[in-house]
Amino acid sequence: MSSVESLPYRPCAGMMVINPAGLVFIGRRTSGPEHTDMKNDWQMPQGGIDEGEDTYKAALRELYEETNITSVKKAGEIADWLHYDIPRDLIGQAWGGKYRGQKQKWYALRFTGPQAEIDIVHPGGGHKPEFIEWRWEKMSALPGIVVPFKRPTYERVVKEFEKYAR
Repeated sequence: MSSVESLPYRPCAGMMVINPAGLVFIGRRTSGPEHTDMKNDWQMPQGGIDEGEDTYKAALRELYEETNITSVKKAGEIADWLHYDIPRDLIGQAWGGKYRGQKQKWYALRFTGPQAEIDIVHPGGGHKPEFIEWRWEKMSALPGIVVPFKRPTYERVVKEFEKYAR
């Protein structure tokens, strides 16, 4: 086993926020070593789970810290952890070189608040902005706008959650 395969996955929560029209919140990242090109720099909110933290509470915390969104209702979740590896040449740049990729617990959330609640410039808790713009997008388009190494994860998330867009 190479040294890369011996690295653990970073625990993370992913959130698919779905508006009443069945569209999904996506944000364009400001920067980061995971983003290898400007064409595929959109993603759904996601973030690290602290040691001992409940995964759903982590998802809500991360959503707030990235988007200021608090008005959501849980629609569903994927029982399994989904994994992705980052490209080998990025391992030393992302997360201090401690992880080979992420293992993610995904939640589908219905957005119930006013659009004015969304604030990526001044996200909750005084956190530094992670997105430079955002929009609502058709769920089926999501795998095509993320970095290629996340596509299998997004394809699975879309497949599991497409019933919530109807």
